[in-house]
Amino acid sequence: MNLAATLRMSLIYGAIVVFLIAIVGSVVGALVAGLPGLLAALIGSVVGFLFVGITAVSVMLAARLTQDDPSSPIFFVVIMGAWLLKFVGFVALGFALRDIDVFDPIVLYFSLVAAAVGTVGADVVAVLRSRIPYADVTLPDARNDSPSEPSP
Repeated sequence: MNLAATLRMSLIYGAIVVFLIAIVGSVVGALVAGLPGLLAALIGSVVGFLFVGITAVSVMLAARLTQDDPSSPIFFVVIMGAWLLKFVGFVALGFALRDIDVFDPIVLYFSLVAAAVGTVGADVVAVLRSRIPYADVTLPDARNDSPSEPSP
């Protein structure tokens, strides 16, 4: 499995986790705060998945732009740009949603935290199942491993 396949699996696992969080959070949010709680859980789940998606897409883009050379400055520029995009997006979202009374902020907070923790767990599972080698080792040739005649 290569990096792109691992990141795709991470996105799939993340989508499953966020979908489950959206369902459970919507039910709990609706029971706790009614319609504002339900909306808050859905918003938190979607935002959580967007952040995971931005991370995975930025790593795939950076790897493609640098031909899988993570020591390239372009790799770091793409990753840092994605991080800045997420940071600015999160701050802008916070300012945009702080005065809106349509959703419950407590349910939104807990759904965002659950989405963050759940997607990190999904990333860990995807990486652990990926079996990507972390060392580039050249193994000795099979002819060299066979016992040869002793030298005099």
